[in-house]
Amino acid sequence: MSARLSLPIAPARAPRQGFQRERLLVIDPLTRRVGDYMIAELPRLLGSGDVLVVNDAATLPASLRVDDELELRLVAAHDDGAYEAVALGAGDDRVPTEERGAPRRLHEGQRLRFDDDLAARVLHVDADEPRLVRIRFDSRDAALLSSLYRHGKPIQYAYLSGALSLWDIQNRYASRPWAFEMPSAGRPLTFEALFELERRGATVSYVTHAAGVSSTGSAALDARLPLAERYEIPEATAESVRRAHRAGGRVVAAGTSVVRALEAGAEPTAALQAGAGETTLRLGPSYEPRVVDGLLTGLHEPGTSHFELLEAFAPRPLLLRAVEHAARTGYLQHELGDSCLILAGALMEGLPS
Repeated sequence: MSARLSLPIAPARAPRQGFQRERLLVIDPLTRRVGDYMIAELPRLLGSGDVLVVNDAATLPASLRVDDELELRLVAAHDDGAYEAVALGAGDDRVPTEERGAPRRLHEGQRLRFDDDLAARVLHVDADEPRLVRIRFDSRDAALLSSLYRHGKPIQYAYLSGALSLWDIQNRYASRPWAFEMPSAGRPLTFEALFELERRGATVSYVTHAAGVSSTGSAALDARLPLAERYEIPEATAESVRRAHRAGGRVVAAGTSVVRALEAGAEPTAALQAGAGETTLRLGPSYEPRVVDGLLTGLHEPGTSHFELLEAFAPRPLLLRAVEHAARTGYLQHELGDSCLILAGALMEGLPS
């Protein structure tokens, strides 16, 4: 099947009003079937002994304006208090990132002022891609977060019909402010759905992963994504995963950020361990997951980096057939769109291969 769809999947252009209206496309690599569901039906697709792992990172207002000609987007944080940031040039939120003007070159030691109580110094400029810089803010910890929440705003997407507010990009169970873009696979999950999963015998666990940005405006820099992203796996989550594996249950990750955290936590022994770390793991057709059995994620078309990630969980021909079906039947894609569950054994009935 051609990688080009007969018609494109339309993007969701605004947050939906109301909960659990999203559709759920289910792809079963075992039976090679595809099924149409609603996200509210997810609990009945998982069984007793299965584990759903979510990313509980809250999303920071990671876009900071220096002036009309320069925007910095935070993309990673370091333990020493420094941040990696990507500089973008002229253009507003209605201009796609890749069409923004080139930013003026920044220099080591340069001070950047975002507001009266928020400033930073440039520590390092990447030799290969000068729009990638490392900065250190004048303030730290709670004082810094307070300033970021006053003066920053969420990273925006040009295809949306209006601006995203901070509330729009928070999952309902979000806790520590670690993410720079929304861990969007968990966006449609309500507490009611999570409680129903556990009532049916599944376990809901969490990791915290600093989800990075999806686009930098530079094709060369995009090819280096993801940059190093920090994560933390609680002991209770590690034990729930180990218990599921011992009992023959399935581990389903809500989003590729969860996959990266869990798979990194299993290196180098393939046995998942609790703890904190950083990962640059890149998923794709050549990667064989050792911890995660299934993936709950959003919809994206062939040719995107996100589609390549899905090939770690299902063969490309099956994925192409599934997204072709999604395009024909009106599913919506991107961060605010419909959902997709790739899980072996999820479907005994559905659209046959």
